[in-house]
Amino acid sequence: MEHISLLFQGVVAVSVLIVWVFRYHNVITEFQQFGYSDVFRNFVGASKIAISTLLLTGIWYAELTPYAATGMAAFMLAAQLSHLRVKNPFTQRLPSLVFLFMSLFIALFHFGVI
Repeated sequence: MEHISLLFQGVVAVSVLIVWVFRYHNVITEFQQFGYSDVFRNFVGASKIAISTLLLTGIWYAELTPYAATGMAAFMLAAQLSHLRVKNPFTQRLPSLVFLFMSLFIALFHFGVI
């Protein structure tokens, strides 16, 4: 289970960093579709980048991991709700849904629940 949690940490952290750094044009389009402001988008982006960094740091300092994973899960849940609100198709919601479940697994594992 520990190896799965570490793998999930890396996948979630690197994937979120790639989206918010190299695919930012897609983020802009989605946040406009959701009707959110640029300031809110920038807050979410800075927060997700910080949490991704904490997830990566948590590979060596495990005490950071459950809190970073919980924070990421909260953002992914908010993404799901945003996609549902504008009635996006399931394929568009799938990435944040997968990251939500991965983040929950990481958090539950590090809190000792599973």
